[in-house]
Amino acid sequence: MSSKELYVPRGATADADHVLDIGPERAGWEYCGLRIVALPPGGTHTFTTGDSEWIVLPLEGGCSVRTADEQFQLLGRGSVFASVTDFAYVPRDARVQIASGAGGRFALAGAKCERRLPARYGPAPEVPVEQRGSGTQLRHVRNFASADAFDCDKLIAVEVITPGGNWSSYPPHKHDEDRPGVEAELEEIYYFEIDGPNGFGYQRVSPSREGGSDVLAEVRSGDAVLVPDGWHGPSIAQPGHDMYYLNVMAGPGGTREWRICFHPDHTEGYR
Repeated sequence: MSSKELYVPRGATADADHVLDIGPERAGWEYCGLRIVALPPGGTHTFTTGDSEWIVLPLEGGCSVRTADEQFQLLGRGSVFASVTDFAYVPRDARVQIASGAGGRFALAGAKCERRLPARYGPAPEVPVEQRGSGTQLRHVRNFASADAFDCDKLIAVEVITPGGNWSSYPPHKHDEDRPGVEAELEEIYYFEIDGPNGFGYQRVSPSREGGSDVLAEVRSGDAVLVPDGWHGPSIAQPGHDMYYLNVMAGPGGTREWRICFHPDHTEGYR
């Protein structure tokens, strides 16, 4: 896949129903996908989950999420920079309606899966928040659907806030090989938002093998970067503009786990 295809600028995959729509077919892989839905006040969005499990994650605003068996009211948040948020998990083989009285934007993070787990509500106070790194490498990780925080079949998803001027996804790391106990094979999507008008950041993906993924992208709000393989990082936030990204991951492993390998040339001095 070329660097142009790995970088997905805002609007490049928009359609009548989605601000962004990246499925396995568009990405050229097998498992993970991401959709962003923008609803006007009183708006609704209905979809079938098919062979995938999904998490409905408010980016801005609140909504209700209804399946045939369950209904959840998500309080949401003012923006991705304001706070963590509650969320809803919906299983494969279901019909789902999202409705928002005040309107808002909602991420649908999904992964093709095998097991049909029950629909569930994820309360915001139960989302583990981790401070990772220090100094100019400090960032805040919201592990709302990490492998050890919330049960899914295949899907792993987290949010990261990187303060302006800082580096995250550092040291560069990879998860493109199945090495039990050492590294898990996972596809990954980065979805970005930048705090403030005209803000931007940079995302690097470098090859871990001959002919592997290679991209350096300037990213702005609404952009995405696909990581089918390779060392990814750093993610660099412009000074004065905090960076948000949503990571969506899934892979073929029989065990749902996030195991990574750091780039050996960039671990010295990591804090």
